[in-house]
Amino acid sequence: MGLSLQDQLLKAGLADKKKANQIKKQKHKQVKAQQKHKVAADNESKRLANEAREEQRLASQESNQKLNEVAQQKALQAQIKQLIETNKQKQKGEVLLNFTDNNVVKRVYVTQELHKAVTMAKLAVVRDGDGYELVPTPVADKITERDKSYIVYIADKSEVTTSSEEDDWYADFEIPDDLMW
Repeated sequence: MGLSLQDQLLKAGLADKKKANQIKKQKHKQVKAQQKHKVAADNESKRLANEAREEQRLASQESNQKLNEVAQQKALQAQIKQLIETNKQKQKGEVLLNFTDNNVVKRVYVTQELHKAVTMAKLAVVRDGDGYELVPTPVADKITERDKSYIVYIADKSEVTTSSEEDDWYADFEIPDDLMW
């Protein structure tokens, strides 16, 4: 049978007998205290293992959170693409629609009805990959809730209502037919 580590150290001359007995007594007292008072000894290796386990749990939790955020972003992108694809208007026409995208004037040819709908804030211009699409304003609002960067142009609704209010104000006055210039 092999010698214990303590015996091996004593035999090699790396430890003395007095020090070995002192450690042995201390170990015996610790075991007795645990049995008598049920006091858990502070085991350094258990504490370090628990700390390492906790750090690993936190790291994995953080990486899972990042993966969830990426998955949510992909889901939002897919929702936006689906909204655009299902609600886009056909753009073939001869009327030129001008709008700005990042301080650059862009042009799209549309029909007269689509041009009027865009200026009346019934349609909005949204970015779809490299191109642009026209979608109804309520759909553009849903896209804005998910990601504002897809919206390129929406006509200001307050400008549209003020022009009709001005027309209504003049409606109270009759224009004489015999007016000579």
